[in-house]
Amino acid sequence: MTSEYVCLSLILARKLREELLDFLSEQPGQTSGFTVSDAAGHGSGVQLPTAAERVKGHADQVHVQIVLPGADARRLVDQLRHSFAGCNLVYWIAPVAEFGTIA
Repeated sequence: MTSEYVCLSLILARKLREELLDFLSEQPGQTSGFTVSDAAGHGSGVQLPTAAERVKGHADQVHVQIVLPGADARRLVDQLRHSFAGCNLVYWIAPVAEFGTIA
């Protein structure tokens, strides 16, 4: 049976960046690598907890993308639910048509 690859995207408040990256780094076998970017969250569901964010009109967030087998992504989301409960972590899982490295 082959593993279907997916891209797990995570969006979280930037102040929790290091906590999230530490958590992901401690997941051997599930996250062999990931990409991290700063993001600006907009929309009716986005919380703007600081005065600076309210003035700017967007939330300072971090966006993490991980390509991994679908079963591992679902298991990782379950672990995130437990470890980041109440943190307003947003996630989605999208299929990956192809994945590789060009060296």
